[in-house]
Amino acid sequence: METVGTDREALRERAYDVARTVTDPEMPMLTLADLGVLRGVDVTDDGAAVVAITPTYSGCPAMATMRDDLVHRLTDAGFTEVRVKVELSPAWSSDWISERGRRALADAGISAPGPARRTTGPIALDLLPARRAVSCPRCGSAEVELTSEFGPTSCKALYRCTGCLEPFEHVKEI
Repeated sequence: METVGTDREALRERAYDVARTVTDPEMPMLTLADLGVLRGVDVTDDGAAVVAITPTYSGCPAMATMRDDLVHRLTDAGFTEVRVKVELSPAWSSDWISERGRRALADAGISAPGPARRTTGPIALDLLPARRAVSCPRCGSAEVELTSEFGPTSCKALYRCTGCLEPFEHVKEI
């Protein structure tokens, strides 16, 4: 099947509408679009949907599930051929998380990342835990303490609020 002009654009929009609803397997309150992992959707001349995604980390274990979920969802929507390509450049940044995604994280009791640190040139090696401006997603207190640099996923750290005493996860700034 060859697609042209407005048919192709309509198919691309339909594919994008489907792809943007796929959720992150580790943080299901976020869609891949909210997370900034979904980089683009196109439809080829022969009608194949091509989805570009960028991993949050190199070696992210959720990438295979993201790929499978995109293929299944688009196939269910009628696309007979779906290709998912991984784009590594530019590298994903936590700054790509949408405002809707940040609200969804807070609603789920997860602290959203602050602005990512900007660097140019060589990156200095720092063996100490990163200092972050983190506030409790439950009570808003800035009186928090880091309990573990690594949470249930590599992209999250564990904190405890010293105000309300609740533990919470924080998505790291990258």
